[in-house]
Amino acid sequence: MLSVLCACAGPYQYYEGTGLHDAAAAEAAGVWEGAEQTRLTLNQDGTAVVERLDGVDFDFDDGWRISGAGTWELTDRAGGQNVVVTVTTRTGVDAREASPPTEKMVAAPLTYTWRFHIRRDAHRSLELFFFFFGDPDIGNLYLLRHASASSPAAATS
Repeated sequence: MLSVLCACAGPYQYYEGTGLHDAAAAEAAGVWEGAEQTRLTLNQDGTAVVERLDGVDFDFDDGWRISGAGTWELTDRAGGQNVVVTVTTRTGVDAREASPPTEKMVAAPLTYTWRFHIRRDAHRSLELFFFFFGDPDIGNLYLLRHASASSPAAATS
């Protein structure tokens, strides 16, 4: 008898990255905006301010949104670059507007780390994103754009 053991590691388990390797930290620094008043400020000195940022992967389903302060860095892996943001001091918690009611509300964590993938849009501007639910082949993205760019929104690509 053959038994197969499977573990679900979440949407990232199959995603290698965008292959982008030419972004500079100075280009990633600045103010980023997304849906429902999400705002992410990446300062040149490596500090970060997060306002109403949703959880990644299965944490997205919990419906909480964190605000706080912490750090960020630009990393480079074989699959492409990422912006890694860690909130070390939580200053607030909100609920997402479209959050479905749950039987057991899950408390937002005191600290949290996001790994944003980086890609370039049609104008060669950077975009930050993570998969916020489901299969990465479907293309459900949580998208942040520079505040100076066109109208930001979480989107499905």
